[in-house]
Amino acid sequence: MSKVVDLLRSKGADVFTIRPTQSVLEAAREMNLRRVGALVVVNDERAPVGIVTERDILTRIVAAELPPASTTVGDVMTTRLITCSTSTPTEELRDAMRKHRIRHVPVVEDGRLCGMVSIGDLNIAEVKVMSETIKYFEQYIYGNA
Repeated sequence: MSKVVDLLRSKGADVFTIRPTQSVLEAAREMNLRRVGALVVVNDERAPVGIVTERDILTRIVAAELPPASTTVGDVMTTRLITCSTSTPTEELRDAMRKHRIRHVPVVEDGRLCGMVSIGDLNIAEVKVMSETIKYFEQYIYGNA
């Protein structure tokens, strides 16, 4: 069974962060620059304290007509942070994402932020496993060609 650590090895453990005192405009620019849909909000010790996503910005800034340049990330971030560890099975992570209706989960080990997994990362890994399984069965059925 695949674990989060396997996923991080294949996709990389880069995780992009922002401070709660920074503006939502800065968060949006950082997401655009990094081509990501979420940033982990960290305190001065780099411990995760929340997450800010594209959806947070859309629903709490754009729809509420708040000024992104003067609204802080701390004002709009999601503070009920769902995390996983490197030893979490990927199927368990997928179930948690489905249950909580979230698309990004920070990976935390011993209180330290060490990665981020998105639903897209899980989908890519699953497609890879399915392709390998199909290839195995084709070789089994048709012989080693």
